[in-house]
Amino acid sequence: MDSSIITLLFLIFAIVMFTLEIIPLSISAMIVAVGLSLTGVLDAKEAFAGFVDPNVLLFMAMFIVGCAFFETGMAQKIGEGITHFAKTPKKLMIVVMGITGVMSGFLSNTGTAAVIIPVVIGIAARSSLSRTSLLIPVALAAAMGGNLTLIGAPGNMIAESTLNIIGQNFGFFEYALIGVPILIIGTLYFGLFGHKLLPKNNNSKENSDSVFDKKIDGNSIPRWKKIIALLVLILTVLAMVFEDVIHVPLFVSAWIGALILVATRVITEKSAMKSIDMNTILLFVGSLSLAKAIQKSGAGDLIANTIINVLGTNPSPYILLLVILVISSIMTNFISNTASTALLAPISLSIANSIGADPRAIMMATVMGASMAFATPIGMPANTMVYGLSNITFMQYVKVGLPLIIISIIVCMILLPILFPFYP
Repeated sequence: MDSSIITLLFLIFAIVMFTLEIIPLSISAMIVAVGLSLTGVLDAKEAFAGFVDPNVLLFMAMFIVGCAFFETGMAQKIGEGITHFAKTPKKLMIVVMGITGVMSGFLSNTGTAAVIIPVVIGIAARSSLSRTSLLIPVALAAAMGGNLTLIGAPGNMIAESTLNIIGQNFGFFEYALIGVPILIIGTLYFGLFGHKLLPKNNNSKENSDSVFDKKIDGNSIPRWKKIIALLVLILTVLAMVFEDVIHVPLFVSAWIGALILVATRVITEKSAMKSIDMNTILLFVGSLSLAKAIQKSGAGDLIANTIINVLGTNPSPYILLLVILVISSIMTNFISNTASTALLAPISLSIANSIGADPRAIMMATVMGASMAFATPIGMPANTMVYGLSNITFMQYVKVGLPLIIISIIVCMILLPILFPFYP
């Protein structure tokens, strides 16, 4: 059987199993990885390469950094400051999403979520809010905030590199022309209405054998531990922001911080190991395996080209824009925003050339659609991180994120033809 057909069958299997949740999502994801290896679509090294993927390594290290920030009571302290400023649940949600979104524009989505997660859990621990009601908005805001700058998300840079081939480019803040309105409207929507779609407060389901479920007495923690935890977090974030200046990968900076915290005994080795959520790791590794197979087997090209070819050689600009947004937004929720952009960017460039449209306009539409990883816990790393710590099912995640995708598409359909017309 052709490898692309096998991959599509595994994609259908993953969608069905993720939707029904007959077995844990992490197990379903790893079944896909094993199956792709056994059927020869991927070799074993490719199928399990996710275990050394930079995002997974970043997960692990930032879980440890976040654990220290939480265990020393610093997360709760900052959380107290935020709750003092935003006293009602709605205001609190809007403030948290705003902070997350802005940070995500300059820091990786994963790094941003990892920094905010312990703060949010600290806020939930001292309030009547459930952890889920704040963690899911954090992931959504991180995704939306990635469109504020050229460096906000890997997909942005992939699109930039594709444009560079024909001598064109985007400015550093040009994505923000669309990204800022989406972040503002999405945050207000979720703060005012969208939060009602989250599962009801059920703290018993959220309590688990996690380091983040400890009751922390900040007064009993030595001051030096608090200072080191805060300094390590700040320096780690700064190292991530200036990655291109210091030439140290994000995950290496994160691991330097994590190792310092364990070596100085700010947290114990046991707490550090316990902070790493293996369900999150396995879910992401399996998802990466599927994304790799979709790219390698040609299944992604088959899907995209089949749908786009239906439109013919002279499609309406508005219909083409809608199709690009819908295709990329669907793909990004199953094979990650980075993989979706990597698959669709060259196809979008070909479409632009064939119909004489502005390549920048079509590329901007592709990037915006591929950033709408709002509806599944595997759409981007931040989603996977908060899913492992939340009280929410796969279908509840879809219920929460799908309206936000529709709203974002509407915003794009209004703004893109004005700011980035296909035929200027």
